[in-house]
Parts: sequence; structure tokens; C-alpha cells
Amino acid sequence: MTEVVYELDDGEQLTVELRDPWFAALLAWLWPGAGHFYQRRFAKGFLYMTCVLGLFFLGVLWGSSRVVYASFKKDDFRWQYLCQVAVGLPAFPAIVQAIVTRDGGQPLWVIAERYPEIVMSGSGARVVLDPLSYRRLRPGESLPPNMTSIKDGFMAPPSGRIDLNQNDVLGTWHTELGHFFEIGTLYTLVAGLLNMLAIYDAMVGPAILSKEQREKLGKGKPEDA
Repeated sequence: MTEVVYELDDGEQLTVELRDPWFAALLAWLWPGAGHFYQRRFAKGFLYMTCVLGLFFLGVLWGSSRVVYASFKKDDFRWQYLCQVAVGLPAFPAIVQAIVTRDGGQPLWVIAERYPEIVMSGSGARVVLDPLSYRRLRPGESLPPNMTSIKDGFMAPPSGRIDLNQNDVLGTWHTELGHFFEIGTLYTLVAGLLNMLAIYDAMVGPAILSKEQREKLGKGKPEDA
């Protein structure tokens, strides 16, 4: 059992029981607020859980789950996921999807399918307009004969090859979602950064300045005119 004792201005002492700080930090990472619930700091645990998960799931919703994915390819290094994974279990499906699609496998939890645009020539032959312009199947639309679909998975990296000079699948995500792709990415990223603070708080306790510390900080401030 680890306890942190703070000296208050009125001479009283505030004791915060951190229990097992490392286990609390692990719980705080796996599920925002869980570490504080373990420490019986229920108000702060509820606050962190509401704020972190609210930001994260709102970003996932706005980004149609495409803004959270793990990819470490040379042309698509998803550095944002390094922050998003700090949310814990809610971001873990991206790791599963990255593993199952690593060698060209189909993603789990498919949310949409798409295929290249095609037209019919005068002779009746099918002609691919642009093999990198993937469009989504409309409701009730069947896949053309002998055409392989590209599947969008929940928190899965973009299928197909990455081509920075043409409109690949990742490019179509940006086109379809517009600014919501950037907003969703930002919200999920900030949620991860916020939970890092929660993890730190669960490990070392709240940041409460003593009277002496406040006086020391106040010495550097200019006096009121």
C-alpha cells in the first residue's frame, strides 16, 4: 500500500492512498479511469473516463473508424496511433487488424467494400477507368463479375498499395470524409495524450502545491500596481 501525504494550508494533512501505483497505472492505461476506481478516487476516475472515452469515440464516429489504425509502412507511417493507443483497450482492434492484414489478408469486421470504377466499351468489354479510384458499393449493389473487392475494416489500415502520387484507398478516405478525417484524428490523438496524464496521476498521485511551493512561485511574479 502506497500513501502520499500532502500538507494543507490549515495545518491538516491530506492522505491519498495509491494502493499499488504500477497496477493502478496499468488499469488506467487499459481503460481510462479504471486505475482511479481501483484507488477509490471515484470522482476523478469518472471524470477521466468520461472525457477520454468521450473524445475518443466521438473522433472514431466522425472518422467512420478509419482514423484509428496501426501502420508502420514506409509510405504510410501512422505515427498518430502511438498516441491513440494510450487510450488502451478501445484502440486494440487496430493492432488486431494490422496483424491479420500484414501479408495481404482480409481485414476483420468489414464495414464497407469498394472496387475500381469500370465502364463498358462499344464492343461490350469492361474497361477499368482508373485502377486506383476505388469507390464504395452502393446499398444493394452487387460486385461486377470477376472483379475483386477492396474491403474497409473497422480500425484497419487502408487496403491495397500506397501511392502518394495517385488517389489510393487512403486518398479516397480523405475525399469521402473531408475535414472529418483530420478532426477525427485530432480528437482520438488528444484523447490518448489526455489519458497519459491520467496514467501519470494514477501512478504518482495528484499534483497539489504546498504553501511553501506557492510562495516560492509567487516571488517571481510582478507586484500589482
